[in-house]
Amino acid sequence: MAGWLKALAYGAGGVAVAGLAALVALQERLVYVPVLPGLARAYPITPARLRLAYEDVWLRSADGVRLHSWFIRHSPTCRGPTILFFQENAGNIAHRLEFVRLMMQRLQCNVFMLSYRGYGESEGYPSQKGITYDAQAALDHLAQRKDIDTSCIVIFGRSLGGAVGAVLAKNNPDKVAALILENTFTSILDMAGIMLPFLRWFIGGSTSKGPKLLNCVVRSPWSTLDIVGEVKQPILFLSGLQDELVPPSHMKMLYDKAVEHNRNCRFVDFPSGMHMDTWMSGGDRYWRAIQLFLDQYAPEVQSRDASFKSEISEDGNCSAPFYLKQPKL
Repeated sequence: MAGWLKALAYGAGGVAVAGLAALVALQERLVYVPVLPGLARAYPITPARLRLAYEDVWLRSADGVRLHSWFIRHSPTCRGPTILFFQENAGNIAHRLEFVRLMMQRLQCNVFMLSYRGYGESEGYPSQKGITYDAQAALDHLAQRKDIDTSCIVIFGRSLGGAVGAVLAKNNPDKVAALILENTFTSILDMAGIMLPFLRWFIGGSTSKGPKLLNCVVRSPWSTLDIVGEVKQPILFLSGLQDELVPPSHMKMLYDKAVEHNRNCRFVDFPSGMHMDTWMSGGDRYWRAIQLFLDQYAPEVQSRDASFKSEISEDGNCSAPFYLKQPKL
């Protein structure tokens, strides 16, 4: 009996070690999904399919990786604002073109779409360090363009893209006018315990109460909660309360952390918004919230702070609470 129990213990331990070793070795494949199941890595469409005027832009990251991106201009005379868009972790930039088309129509802006390394036509393999280099290369490119107003560059990041955008905004207070985060997580460390519950005893972010024994082996922690408190630019938080991937509480925690040191923060939630469709389910109220935020903080537009709270709450179907920290003007 004792021998059988010993063998069972050794077997269970071996399976646990093998499983954790696999997680360590394959973690990038769990965090980054450049190719959706059943689809090719290539772009299914280009902006031309949606009749958008664009140019292919090839960049070189600080570590030498060749990156592809699209600069999509609203009109020949539009100098800004220019939205630097960072996508979620799955698929490529072509899968976001319908959203970008509507964004340009509603916000009258230019959009720069970056393919992370390993995504779309960009070379290399994704990692936190590498994608941070990629984002910096995109911003540096925009900052030296002569055909846009470089004082009106606004970062927009959804999910993983929000983590990328927060790091970039923190590192470039002089180049980024504002930051928009949508359905972004507090950290990959926290998400690991949500996606794989048994891991919450071994991996966790700054809010976790577990021992965090395996945090040291996570190569892409993307600790947005630690970063957002250091962002000096105005931040708009867009939260879908039906998010089925990232708990909406993550967005509220990010907002609470940001307003401790940054008075120029806005939080707008959308009762029916899911992880990927908040921009659709939010309707006019979604776009009005973004427009008023841009009007408030784009250098060339007069402040409309007094109307911000009332206007985004006008839609009777979206009477969600609105969190506001008044800025000094």
